[in-house]
Amino acid sequence: MTRRTLVTALLVLTVVALFAVPLLVDGGTSEFGGTDAAVTEELEADGYAPWFESLFSPAGEVESGLFALQAALGAGVLGYVLGRLRGRRTATPSATAGAGGK
Repeated sequence: MTRRTLVTALLVLTVVALFAVPLLVDGGTSEFGGTDAAVTEELEADGYAPWFESLFSPAGEVESGLFALQAALGAGVLGYVLGRLRGRRTATPSATAGAGGK
């Protein structure tokens, strides 16, 4: 096993541990809620009313799917832009290579 493979394996295990350890220590006893819901409850308890109602309120599974689709589209656009920028940089000849031949 090379040093590079070992470092990669340790990094992957560390990332998995960062997510798994808090869930295992908690034992599934706490209820994970979003900050949007918590803030909404606090504001409504203080007497604030929403300005408008949602036009479309999908079910939980559909909402999760739409969020995943949005994340995938964003990652695709980001990957495309970064690929184009990298391709543009590698496609243009460097100024030092052209000046040395004259």
